[in-house]
Amino acid sequence: MTTLTEADVEQAALGWLECLGWQTAHGPDIAPETPGAERTDYREVVLEGRLRDALSQLNPDIPSDALEDAYGKLTRPEGSTLETRNRAFHRMLVDGVTVEYQDEDGDIRGNQVRAVDFCNPDANDWLAVNQYAVRENRSTRRLDVVLFVNGLPLGVVELKNQSAEAATTMTAWQQVQTYKAELGTMFSMNEVCIVSDGVEARIGTLTATWEWFKPWRTISGEGLADKSELELEVMLKGVCDRGRFLRLVRDFIVFEDDGGRGTLSIEDCMVSPCVCGLDGVVWIRLRFREYAGSVLSNSVRDWIPAFAGMTWVSAGMT
Repeated sequence: MTTLTEADVEQAALGWLECLGWQTAHGPDIAPETPGAERTDYREVVLEGRLRDALSQLNPDIPSDALEDAYGKLTRPEGSTLETRNRAFHRMLVDGVTVEYQDEDGDIRGNQVRAVDFCNPDANDWLAVNQYAVRENRSTRRLDVVLFVNGLPLGVVELKNQSAEAATTMTAWQQVQTYKAELGTMFSMNEVCIVSDGVEARIGTLTATWEWFKPWRTISGEGLADKSELELEVMLKGVCDRGRFLRLVRDFIVFEDDGGRGTLSIEDCMVSPCVCGLDGVVWIRLRFREYAGSVLSNSVRDWIPAFAGMTWVSAGMT
């Protein structure tokens, strides 16, 4: 009987992502001091060239000095805690980065710089990197798979080998908690965490505790995946479809205030399908503080079927 290794699971994950239109790369091949280097130092978590290219292409009318300001704000979000920095980053990602610059007439103008095109997936740069090494303070960690959109590390996939003793989806989640504690710069930009033992898979957000990491039960949104399919495959094909990934980030991540502490959740998206199709009730609580009084956009309504089979009310920080 052939035993799958963690490297085998990584390669399978990269293969599924490639089928969805993601580019893939092996971390050591783009590491500092290599011919294909995309960073100059392991302390850099953003792929600078890709991010700068995206800012220029998505904002052709914004002066270069304003784009430089936006780059700095995106890569160094403000806040006294990881959660507040993550919240600041998410708002810039979704709403744009506020910049000011002097126009040709000498007047000061304000504008929003886009880091991601949420309407056109093809306008963005998609890259999944396995074995991505990051150094912060005295810690050096090698993450299994990092999901970059326009050079920004928006997703982390932590994998364990099910055949190894004590290697479970929960231990993968515990590993992510270690990364959060040691790699604050990277996780200030995190939107989605996926953990798996190669068979089972769960998804959650930065502050979600283990009980709120949940499976994803559909690929197309038109019905539940067959139980014979690997949860990891369903998860990646369902969540990482490029258009769906963007809508998840834009429309289904919620920040709450709890006694002055920011809590993050992919929240209140509850669908109870019947056997013959989608037939349920959906509760979506949008970003209520920043967008109080807003109503569901058409894009949110159109995407509700993608949550078929998923019951997910994610708690945040405890």
